[in-house]
Amino acid sequence: MARDTKSSSRRHLAAVAICCLLLPGGAFAVQPDEVLKDPALEARARSLSAELRCLVCQNQSIDESDAPLARDLRILVRERLKAGDTDAEVQEFLVDRYGEFVLLKPVLGLHTLLLWLTPLMVFALGGFGLFRMARRKTLLRSTELSPEEQARIDSLMKPEG
Repeated sequence: MARDTKSSSRRHLAAVAICCLLLPGGAFAVQPDEVLKDPALEARARSLSAELRCLVCQNQSIDESDAPLARDLRILVRERLKAGDTDAEVQEFLVDRYGEFVLLKPVLGLHTLLLWLTPLMVFALGGFGLFRMARRKTLLRSTELSPEEQARIDSLMKPEG
C-alpha cells in the first residue's frame, strides 16, 4: 500500500511538472535595467510595448521579444515617456519613423480597408458558394421526368422490330 502511494505521488508530481513546462509563462523580455522607477510611467511603457511589433520577429510585441532592436525600441519608448510625450505621441513618433507596420493592430483607414475587409469578403464568398451548392443539389434532385416524358423515352429506346 505504501508503495502505491509513493508511485502515485511521483506520477502526480511528474504530471504537475509537465503541466508547468507546457503552460506558457509571462514571456516578457524587459530587462531590469530598462524598468522605469515611476510605476505609472512603467505601466504606460508596458502598455505601449505590448501594442508595438518587433520588426525582427514580426509576430511578437517588443515587450515579448529578445531581439536587440526590440530592446532599443523599448528604451526609446521609455525615453519618450520620460520626456513627457503622451502615448499617442510616442506611437505617432514610431509610426513616422518605422511605418504602420510597427503597430501590431493596424489602424482602420482607407489605405488599410482591403486588409480589414478581406476576411469578411472570404466569409461572404464561402457562404455564397455553400448556398449555391445546396441550391444546385436541390435542383438536381427535382429534375425527375414526368410520366409522359418517361413514356416518350421508353418508346424511343424500344428496339424496332
